[in-house]
Amino acid sequence: MIMNMIKKTFFLLPSSKFLSYSWNYGSMLGMVLGLQLLTGIFLVFYYGGSMPFDDVQYIMYEVTGGWVVRCLHFNGASLFFIFIYCHLFKGLFVGGYRLYGVWFVGVIMIFLFMGVAFMGYVLVFSQMSYWAAVVITSLVTVVPIWGESVVFWLWGSYSVVVSTVKLLFVLHFLLPWVGAVLVMMHLLVLHFFGSSSVLGCHSDYDKIMFFPKFWFKDGVNMMFFLVFAWSFLLWPFVLGDGEMFLVSDIMTSPRHIVPEWYFLYAYAILRAVPSKIMGVLFLILSVGILFILGVVRSNMMFNVSSKIVYVFLFSGICLTWLGSCAPESPYVILSVVMTYIYFSMIFFLFSMAWVTKMIYY
Repeated sequence: MIMNMIKKTFFLLPSSKFLSYSWNYGSMLGMVLGLQLLTGIFLVFYYGGSMPFDDVQYIMYEVTGGWVVRCLHFNGASLFFIFIYCHLFKGLFVGGYRLYGVWFVGVIMIFLFMGVAFMGYVLVFSQMSYWAAVVITSLVTVVPIWGESVVFWLWGSYSVVVSTVKLLFVLHFLLPWVGAVLVMMHLLVLHFFGSSSVLGCHSDYDKIMFFPKFWFKDGVNMMFFLVFAWSFLLWPFVLGDGEMFLVSDIMTSPRHIVPEWYFLYAYAILRAVPSKIMGVLFLILSVGILFILGVVRSNMMFNVSSKIVYVFLFSGICLTWLGSCAPESPYVILSVVMTYIYFSMIFFLFSMAWVTKMIYY
């Protein structure tokens, strides 16, 4: 039964011949997720959580081949989010948010893996990750009545301590397997609802088997993946921060607290809002806006919607750069402007949906 399911999914699956290489990011994400799960299992062998920073140094310098496994896991997260954002941009560009089931499961996975990545960032327990954990977990205090109690439960003390790391370590190990289940759900829903076509052609009219054409296309992408993996082994910490090599010090904070690069756009939005409550709300909406897109029903022309998506992409890139800058003028002002542009896309889509409904109906 299992072999029959694999055969129908990976060999005999009817697929549209119009799918380009942009549709291969899903298979790349599955491959990187498998790499992360495998390297994570090996890292768990030597990471105890009682002395987190020393455990990481032991893996790097004492365990045979430990630096390779750790660098693959560390940079695999960056590669994973590169493919996530490429996959997301493709979905926005071709209107994939109109496939409600596929889109909603995908957005839930983005939220889940962002949380998993943040937990892994804290497990190093370096100077930067410690203070990032203090700042981000403190945001939970905006929840009325229960906020401070939840933060105290997360910390296990009056500050981020070793017990906090152990809690996040357990969640960081378990939640990726929940993500793997969501990936299978995503595939099942995708096979049920189908995929969007940039050409506007109905996929039922002209289909071919998944093997061998799409196997070959996935193989080409795998070659690019191997090139990325090799470059990350040559320059393993090119995407990291120098403060990650310093042990945490509760008495002194870094000059500029920044998360990993794939969270910078959300961090810039958080800093752009002076109110703490509204800042947390906009921080959640930086990804939650994708849920709202799922309810957009529009027959707008493709070239109109694609231009809006390009503006959305431009604002996201600018916010990523601004999030890495110090919280001072003119960067904060620019962050406010780009935040307005970032969230304006949803209003453009709703307004265009209303206009086209008035014209055609």
